[in-house]
Amino acid sequence: MLKVQEIRELIKLVDQSSIDEFVYENEGSKIQMKKNAGVTVPTVQTAVHAAPVSSVPEVKAPPVAAVAAAAPAEEAKPAAEASNQTDTANLHKITSPMVGTFYSSPTPDADAYVKAGSVVSKDSIVCIVEAMKLFNEIEAEVNGEIVEVLVKNGQLVEYGQPLFLVKPE
Repeated sequence: MLKVQEIRELIKLVDQSSIDEFVYENEGSKIQMKKNAGVTVPTVQTAVHAAPVSSVPEVKAPPVAAVAAAAPAEEAKPAAEASNQTDTANLHKITSPMVGTFYSSPTPDADAYVKAGSVVSKDSIVCIVEAMKLFNEIEAEVNGEIVEVLVKNGQLVEYGQPLFLVKPE
């Protein structure tokens, strides 16, 4: 099975390419990605080897456009918030690669991996996201300085949710 970082790289490559669909199968695992209106929707399937199966049913993700259309319209923001957005426009967001629980340190009594003001490199571990009893170390992906930690320890996070803001070097 591919590592989370490898799956993220595949998603980026498919997103940047002109292909609309990508399928990868290996040892009973299947990763299928389809682009809908410029958005990549990954689907991961794992076959159970207990009994022979004639076919593995395909799990289809709901269209992203339909989910976005169901969200309520955003109200106009005050000028102070608009200026704050321009300040964060040049910052890199480290996002969650999966749905899970955010942990800022390797153990409850240990210091946090990073905090505001910490300098990180591309391969620095910044946090752990626990999903289905698997603890996945999340790397910074960029050299720079942590400007803000956007989530609290023990908080549930969604796929793609920003976790940190980093000022790139």
